[in-house]
Amino acid sequence: MAGGELEVLGRLPRASNATLLARVREGGREARAVYKPRAGEAPLWDFPEGTLCAREVAAFLVARELGWPNVPPTVLRDGPLGVGSVQLFVEHDPGEHALTLADRYPDEFRRIVAFDVVVNNADRKAGHCLLGVDGRIHAVDHGVCFSPEPKLRTVLWDYVGEELPPPLVTDLRRLAGELRDGPLGRRVADLLSEREARATAVRAERLAEGGRFPGPGPERPYPWPLL
Repeated sequence: MAGGELEVLGRLPRASNATLLARVREGGREARAVYKPRAGEAPLWDFPEGTLCAREVAAFLVARELGWPNVPPTVLRDGPLGVGSVQLFVEHDPGEHALTLADRYPDEFRRIVAFDVVVNNADRKAGHCLLGVDGRIHAVDHGVCFSPEPKLRTVLWDYVGEELPPPLVTDLRRLAGELRDGPLGRRVADLLSEREARATAVRAERLAEGGRFPGPGPERPYPWPLL
């Protein structure tokens, strides 16, 4: 994703920002990707302008450190429309989404819920969870994450009050340490801000210490549209 020729193939539907299907070619190999150029981001009152593509990359880095959920490899690079996030395209069943999948893959969705709490996902629509042709659940669309203010909006409130599985608690504590003192924290701060990196560490620590899936806050808890 980080190197090679990036060719735009077309625009993906139902996206509020420029979301483009692309092809990356390098060394005789090619892969399809989702390219979200910074120049195509619609301004938001509650997120700094021009940062959504960097948030996509930060979400991938956090998921990679945790080992879950399956966020496709994502990089920040130049392209035909300027700098943007480039994420490996997931071949998937378009008829499936979080509301059809959660009961069949409960462990994976618990991991997605915990991840969303940590990254403070303000837009976990049902369609942002994909069933790949590889049989795995993939979590995508993380452009409005990492605000230092409470923003969690999700369709996945099924586990409120339930105890976190112990392996997740262990992973969350490790993540918090990496965000505070490791290269991950510096990378997230470079992509976003030191304040947002620190806030992510605090959320990971609090979730691990609380040991249970939290409930919705006083603000609007669901994204719109739900799908």
